Amino acid sequence: METIAIGVTPVTTYREPTSPQQFYPLVSEMVENTRTPIGRIVAASLVGTTIEWYDFFLYGSAAALVFPALFFPSSDPLTGTLLALLTYAVGFIARPVGALVFGHFGDRLGRKKLLVLSLLMMGGATFLIGCLPTHAAVGALAPLLLTLLRLIQGFALGGEWGGAVLIVSEHGDPKRRGFWASWPQAGVPSGNLLATAVLAILAAVQTDEAFTSWGWRIPFLLSGVLVLIGLWIRLSIDESPIFQQALANTKPSQSMPIVDVFKYHRRDVLIAIGARFGENVSYYVITAFVLVYATTSAGLSKPVVLNAVLIASAVHFVTIPMWGALSDKLGRRPVYLLGAAGVGLWAFAFFPLIDTKNFAAVTLAVTVGLILHGAMYGPQAAYFSELFATRMRYSGVSIGSQLASIVAGALAPLIAVALLDAYDSAFPVMIYMAVAAAITLVTVYVSRETKDRDLATLGTPEEVSTTR
Repeated sequence: METIAIGVTPVTTYREPTSPQQFYPLVSEMVENTRTPIGRIVAASLVGTTIEWYDFFLYGSAAALVFPALFFPSSDPLTGTLLALLTYAVGFIARPVGALVFGHFGDRLGRKKLLVLSLLMMGGATFLIGCLPTHAAVGALAPLLLTLLRLIQGFALGGEWGGAVLIVSEHGDPKRRGFWASWPQAGVPSGNLLATAVLAILAAVQTDEAFTSWGWRIPFLLSGVLVLIGLWIRLSIDESPIFQQALANTKPSQSMPIVDVFKYHRRDVLIAIGARFGENVSYYVITAFVLVYATTSAGLSKPVVLNAVLIASAVHFVTIPMWGALSDKLGRRPVYLLGAAGVGLWAFAFFPLIDTKNFAAVTLAVTVGLILHGAMYGPQAAYFSELFATRMRYSGVSIGSQLASIVAGALAPLIAVALLDAYDSAFPVMIYMAVAAAITLVTVYVSRETKDRDLATLGTPEEVSTTR
């Protein structure tokens, strides 16, 4: 831009770029001038992800605690739990499909529109779960309807995560990208915190019979109110300025964004899958399987376990942005490697602490596990955003993370329950967590550092070729 003084009024004129070298500095300048305040962007992203993960984790908790009796009553308790967790896994299977669809349109139409749609779909499905008849009322139709709504949940969440982290990453200060992009990540423990808190309150004020009969519906119905709040906030933000400039000044590809992702970023997709693997497995063992293990094998009451997860989730929420900020100083890889190694080792202390049946020890087990998990999850949003070019970033980030969710997060509770059932011991589950952490450790170790990449210029032929 050039400023010309006419009288006392400065007039800004547009300087037409004549080469890519001139164009990209102008992009950065225009992005800076049109950026929505980062605080508002973070708030919109955090509120939305909190609500969506509240919905998702609410289902996971209900699948472990009440769904076996309500929707699979003819099975023995452990088999009923496995069947309920299988419907939980169905949501993960739908997530890559959601990632493909939302990623495609997010790279063509923008991040904001798809984030609003994902919120409506997720909240609507969760509200309807609270209205479902049980097996006692409609027989086999009940678990079928439950599975259908779970598919919608997973489909919406598959498109949510990529858009939420990108709209922050593409707005924030590049030097603090790890910190700002970690806030949507904090929506995961925040949503878990909210879901666990609601369930803990209901468990404290209701008898088991009342909770199983009708009380479990309350948190699902509350989702409708939360969605209205999140929708109001998300509609108030602007589209990503980096995406707007890329859309206006680059020729659209004739192929789908996902095709371009696998053409230019095959290695980066594999890095995202491997980096996500240990993070995903450890999280769902620590927060979902722990409810099954602690209440069946360790003999603890539901309120004790829920309160331990509640405290640990609060600590997790606080520490995720701290890990993100540390990655701005040290780099994404060192912080991520620390988390992967820590989780793999902590697995061997996690279950013995739960076996003590002591509330403080159980709380310590879950809290330390989630702190170490946060060392992976905090830098993850910025790390994955820095792997892909702008016009295929939504697709690349989404599909890389959600493919890992099928083989990692979806199967983690099922594999853990199956191992516990087969060996009547938590030791095989410890080995499972350690192997998953090792996969992530090796993947991140062989990857390149990304924290100094410029998202505004990432996407030129020269930049794409350096990331392959």
